[in-house]
Amino acid sequence: MTEPPRPPPPIVGKVTHYSIELYWEEALAKAYDGTTKDAGRIKICLQEEDKHNSWGNIYTGYGKRHTVTGLDHQTEYHYRIRFMNNYGNSEWSAHVNVSTTKEPLTGEHLHRAIMRKDVEEIEKILDTGFYQGRDVKIDVPDKYGFTGLMQASQKGFIEVVECLLNNGADVHSKNDAGKTALMLASYAGQLKVVKILREAGARYEDFDRGGSTSLHWAVDGGNTYLIEWMIQDGAEVNIPDHNCGWTPLLRCASVSGKRDVAYSLLSKGADINIQDRDGKTALMIAIINGHLELVELLLKRNADLTVKNEYGKTAYQMAQAMEKRRILRSLDEHVEYKGLKGIKI
Repeated sequence: MTEPPRPPPPIVGKVTHYSIELYWEEALAKAYDGTTKDAGRIKICLQEEDKHNSWGNIYTGYGKRHTVTGLDHQTEYHYRIRFMNNYGNSEWSAHVNVSTTKEPLTGEHLHRAIMRKDVEEIEKILDTGFYQGRDVKIDVPDKYGFTGLMQASQKGFIEVVECLLNNGADVHSKNDAGKTALMLASYAGQLKVVKILREAGARYEDFDRGGSTSLHWAVDGGNTYLIEWMIQDGAEVNIPDHNCGWTPLLRCASVSGKRDVAYSLLSKGADINIQDRDGKTALMIAIINGHLELVELLLKRNADLTVKNEYGKTAYQMAQAMEKRRILRSLDEHVEYKGLKGIKI
């Protein structure tokens, strides 16, 4: 015997959206049966036809199979083999046609559809994930740790939020920082989304890892209509955080100092004289941060100037020590107008 006989085309094994497994084990065994020892080992050459109808080698060796990777999804490919030994080369086999599969839908596809507000595509991805064995979970986080519901809630994508909730999204899910969709929507001022999340069971009593609730985040966001609605809906106006003991009013004095936010909180029952863990009131904190308009509002609402912090200092004494001259003028006018005695001592 001289060169090996012409082999049959390679047999197709496992096919994915990016790879094709080919093998020729049986054909190779038959070729060895008809050769003598001096013919040596049979080498296999595997070729693929390119887009220009030219054939090129993609594997040469003594293996019984080869997996081609890095392919495009839903694309047809053509392969052929030949055997080679010490006496020469066989003719090329007939070629085999094989197509890669459709790219499986993943969490990345889901998040892209959410950002496009493509409800139809979201439904399609979720159906594929739940009913055809795809590994697409509705609460799969993106690379930043946000679920689709969190992203949609934060951006105010109402139809997407409803779609995700209707398909079983976990309204209580938290990201790495412990934030829920309700917290993110609250900070972003998304009142309509907050209402939807509440109907789905979102809780005002949840705390993130920093110890804040949705109402604290709503205060940071500054949407007064949302803040007032949340309190009316059951959010505790005087709930302290788990870090400094700041209520939403103390948080306002500490962060933004927005007068209108403080006014909304006070109008809904916020305790104007409540103290944090260091004994500071909203007035003291507003003075420290130089929030003049907020100081004037708190004075107008009769904040108690006799309250002392843990070091025995009143708000007036703190303003003096920090040389807050504009704030001191407002404090002096208030003291004089109210006829208060002993405050400046």
